[in-house]
Amino acid sequence: MVERIRQILFRTCAVTLGVFILMEVNHPRLTPQAQLAIFAMLGLLLVFLKYPIHRRFERCFVFQILDFVLGLAVVICFGYILIQTEPVFKRFWVDGQQLGDRAGMGTTTDYVIGLLGLLLVLEATRRAIGLTLCILSLAFLAYAAFGQSMPDWLFPHRGYSWERIVSQTFLHSQGVFGIALKVMFTYVFLFVLFGALLEKTGATGYVINVTRRLFRSSVGAPAKVAVVSSGAMGSLSGSAVANTATTGTFTIPMMRSAGFKPTIAGAIEAAASSGGALVPPIMGAGAYMMLEIVEPAVTYLEIIKAALIPAILYYTALLLTVHFYAKRVGASAEITTEGASETSNTENGIEGLVFLVAFVTLIVFLLLGYTPFRAVSLSLLLVLILIGIRGIWGAMTQVPSSDLSSPRERIRYRFLILVTQLRNGISGIFDAMEKAAHGGVSLVAAAACVGIILGVVTLTGIGSKLPGTIVPLAENSRILALMLLMVSTIILGMGLPSSVCYLLMATLVGPVLTELGLVPLSVHLFIFYFGMMAMVTPPVALAAYTAAAIAGSGIMQTGIAAFRFALVGFALPYAFVLKPELLLLSPDGGAADFFGVTVSLVIAILGIVALAASVSGHWFAPLNFWIRVGLLVAAAVFFLTPSGWVQLAAFIAIVTIGFFNWRSRISLLEY
Repeated sequence: MVERIRQILFRTCAVTLGVFILMEVNHPRLTPQAQLAIFAMLGLLLVFLKYPIHRRFERCFVFQILDFVLGLAVVICFGYILIQTEPVFKRFWVDGQQLGDRAGMGTTTDYVIGLLGLLLVLEATRRAIGLTLCILSLAFLAYAAFGQSMPDWLFPHRGYSWERIVSQTFLHSQGVFGIALKVMFTYVFLFVLFGALLEKTGATGYVINVTRRLFRSSVGAPAKVAVVSSGAMGSLSGSAVANTATTGTFTIPMMRSAGFKPTIAGAIEAAASSGGALVPPIMGAGAYMMLEIVEPAVTYLEIIKAALIPAILYYTALLLTVHFYAKRVGASAEITTEGASETSNTENGIEGLVFLVAFVTLIVFLLLGYTPFRAVSLSLLLVLILIGIRGIWGAMTQVPSSDLSSPRERIRYRFLILVTQLRNGISGIFDAMEKAAHGGVSLVAAAACVGIILGVVTLTGIGSKLPGTIVPLAENSRILALMLLMVSTIILGMGLPSSVCYLLMATLVGPVLTELGLVPLSVHLFIFYFGMMAMVTPPVALAAYTAAAIAGSGIMQTGIAAFRFALVGFALPYAFVLKPELLLLSPDGGAADFFGVTVSLVIAILGIVALAASVSGHWFAPLNFWIRVGLLVAAAVFFLTPSGWVQLAAFIAIVTIGFFNWRSRISLLEY
């Protein structure tokens, strides 16, 4: 009974959340903080309804009741923020003042509600994504409270009272209700809903079936299907873990049946899924956060244009690595039907039309200058219209049974079919909203928790102190500064959603990015890429662990293999930061010229071919260990060095290795 109530409440809140976002983003009626209060309230309610306090107590009646109590507390805390900020509730304002106007003059009720709200955010985050972000938030709260006791290397400050901390992090608009939650509300959840609706129409099966036909006779075809389909679907979901769980169910069994070891099959799927958020036009949440953070400001079109070539290079490198590896192990080119039976109903073409209409209209609306949320809203509307037309056409073309002889009976029959189709369509939309809630509520909790950290950063001024330790490094070695950024991002990204990792790093080191003498957008993309690569970087490689569970392989072995297959993702950011022409940008941030783009692209392609051969152990013929190491070093130097002479030497080394490897293949064939 309790479980049934939980399911009904979850579906109701999910549909309410989807409708609220669609209405309020496109035609706002509430104040910004009131919008975010309702958004966070519904999001955290869904978290407490979805995630138990612990799996061991999932069926325990006492803890199920506790979940409802915590949900009620969420309504009270966030409802209080709504009432105290929205003018329609002015008669309930304390002392007749809006919450934002009584900063520093809060009441005991304000602070108690704020403290309880912080605890609820932390608990919701713990349930949704684990302890990592909670511990980090608690560390920042402790830093704010005990700053006067910190050693010199931890940027001491005078310390703040708990009332001031609560006010900064929860009651006002620089903490929980700050930029992180704003981006989730304005952009991310709409795109999560967009992806869920497309998946509901059969987009996943359609993409997999198209790629199956594309690579049917190619060596290692199942692995190539996994790469392309995961990239396409990952651009919808923006989540490496969710993408792995969705497409991996189909692709991993296909790869295993073609001769790939379970560890390798899981690794390829994880590496392919982790790159999905790098693919325009959706790009997870990172692109939308860049709209708010990058200085000087950039447009959404500039971001996706800059991300296009690196995304193509990443998946080209992954396809090459898979191709070389398949040749090395003698993998089959045959694609079996194992794992693909569930997609067979998508062969009729209408799913492909829906998929293409969604993507084409989204891009067209963006090119016409619409804001991202308006563009995706209009695309959603067109998809719904297309689904409705499909339902009407199905009802009109349905052949009545032979016993319905009179025209009236036939009309009545078609009318009933139409009503059924419309009912199923509405139910499908609600299902998509529920699926979007399942996929997006963890991001809502994470964004609210990140807001706590950002509030402390603003309060203590650590955001302006931390760059002081990086700038001297940048003055001595730009590569060293970038490596420090890379390591920091990967460590922070272990256990965090990539968009959350990007937001934290961009906030903490944002002031230093302008000091590196690099194009600002390129450095922001640099951080975003390594936030994604954390998903396949052991010891906490969440995408690889998800793939290992599907493949039935060892967790750590799959993580290490995924890291190896995704290695180009660790080289590309250095390439486009040092050669911004790969982002279609000139070194001064303007538009790049055609010659510069062509030269940089040729260099990058040669580099990824060498890197793919090194990682897979095969080029024209098998490569021994030391040749692979030499090729890896040459590719790394070729990517990273700013010196033309050193790059030329690396080029000569790569060509020489390739030539002798080709000759050895010829010799083997003659033999």
